[in-house]
Amino acid sequence: MTVIGLGPMGSALTRAFVDAGHRTTVWHRFHQRPDEPAANGAIRAATLVEAVSASPLVVVRVVDHRAMREIVNSLGDTTGRVVVNLTAGTAEEARDTASWAASRGVGYIDGAILTTAEELGADTTVTFYGGPKALYQEHEPTLAALGGTCTYLGDDVGLPALYEMALLGVMWSAWAGLLHGLSLVSTEHRAATDFLPHAARWLNRVVGSVPELTAGVDRGEYPGTTLGHQAVVVERLLAASRAGGVDDGLPGFLLARVEQAIRRGHAGDGFASLIEVLRDPHPD
Repeated sequence: MTVIGLGPMGSALTRAFVDAGHRTTVWHRFHQRPDEPAANGAIRAATLVEAVSASPLVVVRVVDHRAMREIVNSLGDTTGRVVVNLTAGTAEEARDTASWAASRGVGYIDGAILTTAEELGADTTVTFYGGPKALYQEHEPTLAALGGTCTYLGDDVGLPALYEMALLGVMWSAWAGLLHGLSLVSTEHRAATDFLPHAARWLNRVVGSVPELTAGVDRGEYPGTTLGHQAVVVERLLAASRAGGVDDGLPGFLLARVEQAIRRGHAGDGFASLIEVLRDPHPD
């Protein structure tokens, strides 16, 4: 197989494939240090054409989809090659790249990796793939070298990027909420580490409510403490933030969405009804 792109993640991918016993050829657009990864068991190709000619399976991890297409466009005839594109991008970019690949006779699988280069291969590694099922199944044993949880999402090559962005949104929102809470605590000169055990228990409780919340979203039913009651609590959070001199953007955003949902008739529904305004903020 061949790996194109030897940034931090590309180098980690190369190490994973080499460690799994795969004959791995590598190529990078920029100068490589002598100890980069050819010295660790990979074969450094002198040219891009040489790298791609060496293998029927080409894994690409570069800066963006445009760079990926520019690289492959420079090859001439790539008929019969299979590209697994692990370059980060949007669902629309993945679908456009798949159409481009099909026009060149290139088999195409799009993927997303949710981990850092340092943690690639650990049990916590999460990878998603989309594309023709037969093509994915053919190369699944090779891709398994990346470790962790490997999930095929179906024929739609846009789903891996969509799931990646959705999960990162969950992570960043959770982190932002925690940091806002820690900011409030710090206004009374309390150490973050003192607050940590309480935050951890609370977050576990929050995670426990996720299955019920998501099931309600699928049904379009939103049981639980009503938004009418939640609005009062969020108003207190906003007031506490302002009193402590803490940025009130996060509770302000939350209160605005709660009030918007109430205006749409969800005062008697639970918190999950906010999805109605999040996915359709400007209804007709």
